[in-house]
Amino acid sequence: MAESFGTNPGRYDRARPRYPEALIERIVAASPGPRMLDVGCGTGIAARQFQAEGCTVLGVEPDARMADFARRTGVEVEEATIETWDPAGREFDAVVAAQAWHWVEPVAGAAKAARVLRPGGQLSLFWHTFQAPPEVSQALAESYHRVVPDPPVKIPRGVQTQAPPASGHNPYQQMIDKAAAGMREAGGFGAPQQWQVDWDQFFTRDAYLDLVPTQGSMTGLPPDTLAQILDAVGAAIDAMGGSFTMSHSTVAVTATRTPA
Repeated sequence: MAESFGTNPGRYDRARPRYPEALIERIVAASPGPRMLDVGCGTGIAARQFQAEGCTVLGVEPDARMADFARRTGVEVEEATIETWDPAGREFDAVVAAQAWHWVEPVAGAAKAARVLRPGGQLSLFWHTFQAPPEVSQALAESYHRVVPDPPVKIPRGVQTQAPPASGHNPYQQMIDKAAAGMREAGGFGAPQQWQVDWDQFFTRDAYLDLVPTQGSMTGLPPDTLAQILDAVGAAIDAMGGSFTMSHSTVAVTATRTPA
């Protein structure tokens, strides 16, 4: 699945939500300097936001299609996984990963981050968690299971059939705990800290249907199968008046590089 997101990098870059300014600003403020490494930078969505705040960003991305797209938007990218990437003696003030660290071996990734961070530098890993309205979630889940009876992957957590999660529930907590454990085991970091930024995004019918195919469970589906799912979801959105607002939380786990 990790290699499927580059199938249509233009759509991915266009449809995927940006990161809240409060999160970007908090990470930049905590960094001792502007040099930043973006792990699994994809098409450069987060990298460009950090560039806009004055950071100098180097991306590391294993998918050549995604890396090429990011370069064309002005992001410097080297093609590799973070575990195999050679820093060649370079040092950074911050290492970030936006919606990407779950593809990284957590101890090896944290060890590489510790190797390239200057003392006081920040490792910041973050993910979006969201919940569409129940009508949209149910249409997406039911149509997916109807036309993909033996799915290669489960329906994404963000589009489950149940009602919105209870306040404070975080479906990415397992990923965050695993990342924090990797930081502790790798050594070289202070105690990991967890925090989040809550925000809302307005979706028209077309904007949401543009987003759905970029999700992991959808990227490898045949076009006719995907079309059936989009028809069902589109009908649900039409029944709601053609648009909706979706609640998001961007959750982060961060740690500071300690002196050697």
